Amino acid sequence: MKRILVTGGTGYIGSHTCVSLLESGKEVYILDSLTNSNKTSIDKIKLIFSKRNIDISNKLHFFKGDLRDKEFIDSVFEKIKKQGNSIDGVIHFAGLKAVAESVNYPLQYWENNVIGSFNLFKSMLENNCKTIVFSSSATVYGNPKDELLKETADINPINTYGSTKFTVENLLKNIFETKTDKWNVAILRYFNPIGAHVSGLIGENPISKPNNIFPLIINAAYEKNKLKVFGNDWPTYDGTCIRDYIHVSDLAEGHLKALDFLFKNNNQLINLNIGTGKGYSVLDLIKTFETVNNVKVPFIFSNRRDGDSCKLIANNLKAKQLLSWYPLKSLEEMCLDGWRWKLMNPRGYS
Repeated sequence: MKRILVTGGTGYIGSHTCVSLLESGKEVYILDSLTNSNKTSIDKIKLIFSKRNIDISNKLHFFKGDLRDKEFIDSVFEKIKKQGNSIDGVIHFAGLKAVAESVNYPLQYWENNVIGSFNLFKSMLENNCKTIVFSSSATVYGNPKDELLKETADINPINTYGSTKFTVENLLKNIFETKTDKWNVAILRYFNPIGAHVSGLIGENPISKPNNIFPLIINAAYEKNKLKVFGNDWPTYDGTCIRDYIHVSDLAEGHLKALDFLFKNNNQLINLNIGTGKGYSVLDLIKTFETVNNVKVPFIFSNRRDGDSCKLIANNLKAKQLLSWYPLKSLEEMCLDGWRWKLMNPRGYS
């Protein structure tokens, strides 16, 4: 049985990935500061399995702490070692992730995303753990010219968040290229995860004001507040930004597949786009959400937001070929599952 350390494991993507890891028989150790997440997600994960009459209480562990504190990371590895166990691999989600916020507070993003990652990688090396899946982002591509983005596209981040992600990618590349240590590294550049677990028990639960479009759509539909759509003058078919929306459960499966690939193939460094390969505008997403859930989403147009890109759509052929991974859920399912989560949990995990 493989033991996996998941940083940021109580968060939105992290919690869904923990479910996938546990379903595959792995033991999971979550490390999270709870800065923008809630420990209740762990109880909800356990409930998902208990409803199937599966007890995972001895396979799911939690440590509260911050990656900026290397002594804390070291202590986690030490505690696991004292139990007679060791970590086989790491999935690294932890970090700040709001594009607009990163433009306004760059120092916070560099400290959290880069220094935290540096501490993690150093502690991994000192504990002979050299297999990692890193949560990167399509924002590293900036404003691309290509219709479908390949992993070989130019890297040109246009906001602080994207810059920190690319810096960590480069750090991992440098570590991989050292002659003395053999690492296994998967860098997943994902596009726009939305939706929630089909059970409605776990979903997106931003502690601070949400910045991503989907929770804003959900809140507008539920609270009848007007959603701000940032820009209706983009060079697209309806004037709004186009994104590649992927169901969070499909994204979670991508992390599991990437991890298993690394365990089966030694000394790998892979960059993979994780998206559906289909682009939808903001207005497409709003209309689909309204139709499948039979609700109205009030909105107004606002000025463009600093750091936004016009169009980001994945060429996901490499992930399909290398991992045998395929996104299965439709945009309609993403909207249905996200709304179910909101109706079942009007105040999130509060």
